[in-house]
Amino acid sequence: MSLVKRIIFMIIIPLGITCSGDDGEEIIEPIINPTAVTLNFPLNNTECNEGRIISETISEVVFKWTVSSKNNSYTVSLKNLETNSIKNYNTNLDELAISILRGIPYSWSVVSKVAGNSKTAESAIWKFYNAGIPQESHPPFPAEAVNPAIGASIESGTITLQWEGADVDDDIAFYKILLDNSESPTTSIGNTTSNSINIEVEPGKIYYWKVISTDAIGNSSDSEIFQFKAN
Repeated sequence: MSLVKRIIFMIIIPLGITCSGDDGEEIIEPIINPTAVTLNFPLNNTECNEGRIISETISEVVFKWTVSSKNNSYTVSLKNLETNSIKNYNTNLDELAISILRGIPYSWSVVSKVAGNSKTAESAIWKFYNAGIPQESHPPFPAEAVNPAIGASIESGTITLQWEGADVDDDIAFYKILLDNSESPTTSIGNTTSNSINIEVEPGKIYYWKVISTDAIGNSSDSEIFQFKAN
């Protein structure tokens, strides 16, 4: 066999073996993404009377949700709606007992995770009032902005502010709206019984606004301060 034929033969044979494949080839596993869970308890926009009373100020509430076989772990995000402080709790189960303050409104959600995947999936956000010493009436939940979205840029002129309010006793009497160009708005633009109000905004200005919800016997709650920019 000539030298040229020997070289060609040596090149072709290894290539043929490589292309044929073998049992040692790496198998790429499909990436599994987490799925959002369904919240079960405490129920949304209700008073939570179920829980183990630890003291006059603290009770233990068992948070529950429906899990997915795709998920490996969960983070319960619990927000005190009076202080806006947030605490996170980790578990790999479908429920978690947490000691919380009595007589306080909270919101909560669950973030799902899958091992080896940096992506997460968040559930809906529910609100509840953790029962305290029995009382006849509860303050409304702090209102939440619907439109404009927080941090949004919108066209100047006439716009509609929209928000969402809720109350365990379902007795919200009216909303007071504060709006101006200060980061802590103090200018009242009126009271309303609806969940929206029309306003005029000027181009090139940043507006800050909040909603004060008041119920039939005078209990009230302040929303967070919302912000948008007019173009």
